[in-house]
Amino acid sequence: MGLMIDGKWVDDDRISADDRGHFIRADSRFRHWITADGSAGPSGERGFKAEAGRYHLFVSPSCPWAHRTIIMRKLKAIEGAISMSNADRPKDKGWAYSEAIDDFQPCDDGVFRLYQVYAAADANYSGKVTVPTLWDRERRTIVNNESSEIIRMFNAAFGAFTTVNYDFYPEDLRGEIDRINDFVYSHFNNGVYRAGFARSQEAYNDAVRKVFLCLDTLEKQLGERRYLAGERITEADWRAFPTLLRFDLVYYSHFKCNLRRVQDYPNLANYLRELYQWPGIRETFDLQKIKEGYYGQLNVNPTGIVPIGPSLDHLELPHDRARLRAA
Repeated sequence: MGLMIDGKWVDDDRISADDRGHFIRADSRFRHWITADGSAGPSGERGFKAEAGRYHLFVSPSCPWAHRTIIMRKLKAIEGAISMSNADRPKDKGWAYSEAIDDFQPCDDGVFRLYQVYAAADANYSGKVTVPTLWDRERRTIVNNESSEIIRMFNAAFGAFTTVNYDFYPEDLRGEIDRINDFVYSHFNNGVYRAGFARSQEAYNDAVRKVFLCLDTLEKQLGERRYLAGERITEADWRAFPTLLRFDLVYYSHFKCNLRRVQDYPNLANYLRELYQWPGIRETFDLQKIKEGYYGQLNVNPTGIVPIGPSLDHLELPHDRARLRAA
């Protein structure tokens, strides 16, 4: 994967882990906030004003964190306000793109790489280069590279540039949404990575147990609720969806989370079908590119061979979620 040290790219495929082999995810470093009027963010973060054409989103097809932001951009119909680059070149020296944006120039091999954006934002930057990354053309800096915050900005800040007024983080459900998000993130969203990148049997066992505790809990909850936070679809659902979508496809085998498939849970399987079939969502992902991205992780899959299966044709089948009340 590599990283940057003092503004320079360094090839280093080592996975960060503690002394007991537990995978450690690096914290996102850019945490500014876009608001409708440019005022400070909810916790006093530096404010950036929402403007059409000012911001550019860097993503990749395989990454579930990036997928969240692609989904919210689609659901809020702000594609015309926020441009986007989807990584389409081999991940050599980090996320790579066939076309540069604005006044950036490709590297010597003709490929534009995301680390160039990080170097432009901070000439002395040290750390990981991750997607999603939200770039500000006006100030020539990175606004934010934390997916959970980017989706909230997309949900709330760009109302002047869309006709979609649905709120995916309604005030009356925020406590419940936050509770669900915290549990799903720690046990499932990040849990599958803790399993796949574990460096000891103890760390792997701990991570996998938490993954399936989460799936078991969600299965029970979705037997009583249409959506994770109740009768309304919210950001909690769209934060869970990218990991659920990838689970049987890659995490079950590639990350060794193979106790059960999502398909083996009746409520979760039907819930996943509903979200998969939601208008516009199919346009936000490519299942083959997701597989290629994960099985190209040579530190987990040294041969780089991409399996033919599994088939996910069942996602096209009718779901039964209409049996539960929706607002």
